[in-house]
Amino acid sequence: MAIPYVILGTGAAGMAAAERLRLLKPQADIQMMSVDEYSHSRCMLHKYLAGERDEAGLAFMPEDFLEKNRIFWGRGQKALGIDPAGHRVLMENGYQPYEKLLIATGSVFGIPPIPNFRTASNVFGFRDLSDAQKMKKRLEETKAKHVFIVGSGLVGLDVAYALLERGVKVTIAEMAERILPLQTDEISAKAYQDLFENAGAQFKLGIGASDSVVNDNNEITAVKLSNGEEIPCDFVVCAAGVRPNIAFLEGSGLETDRGLKVNEYLQTSDPDIYGAGDVTALSGIWPNAMDQGRIAAANMTGQKQVYTDRFCIKNTINFFGLAMLSVGDVLPKDDTYTVYVRESRSSYKKAIVKDGVVTGVQLQGDISHTGFWQYLIKNRIDVSQILESKDIFELSYGDFYGMDSMGEYVYAV
Repeated sequence: MAIPYVILGTGAAGMAAAERLRLLKPQADIQMMSVDEYSHSRCMLHKYLAGERDEAGLAFMPEDFLEKNRIFWGRGQKALGIDPAGHRVLMENGYQPYEKLLIATGSVFGIPPIPNFRTASNVFGFRDLSDAQKMKKRLEETKAKHVFIVGSGLVGLDVAYALLERGVKVTIAEMAERILPLQTDEISAKAYQDLFENAGAQFKLGIGASDSVVNDNNEITAVKLSNGEEIPCDFVVCAAGVRPNIAFLEGSGLETDRGLKVNEYLQTSDPDIYGAGDVTALSGIWPNAMDQGRIAAANMTGQKQVYTDRFCIKNTINFFGLAMLSVGDVLPKDDTYTVYVRESRSSYKKAIVKDGVVTGVQLQGDISHTGFWQYLIKNRIDVSQILESKDIFELSYGDFYGMDSMGEYVYAV
């Protein structure tokens, strides 16, 4: 018997969709399916790896959410394929029929084509709880002392931070000339690099891994760098090359590109199948994934809601107590942009402006009361008149109270 609403994935998009479906369809059956046995916040995985939280402590929804809302959950079941014509999903334990399906399977890590990386038994990713569980088990069973990490983006540094907390030595290789290359400039990156190095991390910047050494147990024991250096290690973590989790859709007939293709209603090429979250490659930030889940759910019930927010260049970072908000472009594209900078011993602020419109901002240090920056950048609000009488870093919520998305002030009548 077909279930009215089936959701693949219990991340931000999937859970938000389930919540909205129950609100809109109080009596309908809702079935969730996921490869993991715990719903978890990916942002908290490093705390699990560090031993600060257990699996249950990673949940981002109330403990009784599913039970209270009468939502069924098929845990620990991997989706192997979709049969749109038969309205069913092939799971590891059989077929799950559906009337409407939401694919919210997120993303997966990629392994670079470095010799032995794709065949060795001690190469890990760090994208889902299952990845973190495998890595934690390896740490505990082998008493690993040195880990090699490929990539110094947010995922790579999350892993490094957790391992350092456990007393494990880490070496991080990054092809770019600075760490966190998508979120920082030279100054803000250096602040984080210093903190990690003071904690014992070693960085290899502007250098990639080119080869590896394996033992008789098919384990990588050292990584060779492009400069000829050889780094001994107990295991390897690949923290670069993330991609939408769409491999299981091969042969389904659903249109894919970089991710699962959806229209403005988050509907796929099949009218009864929808997509939300990382799997669509629309936006990789948490609030957008939840919005997509809610809008997809509304459309699954017959409402017509359009998803328009494709702004995805926002990150909030906090390592060793140093917080940073990075929104939009972190570097000016050419000399027609105006760059504003303010530095002190405790903070670093940088704003990039083009024709009166803020295109990017970095705020490192105190990031309280800074939510309005995303609004300015996403909606391309012209601030030139305000800046005639006010320093850009003195802007606040009050300067934009009552303003609509077109930059016009709306007053109550």
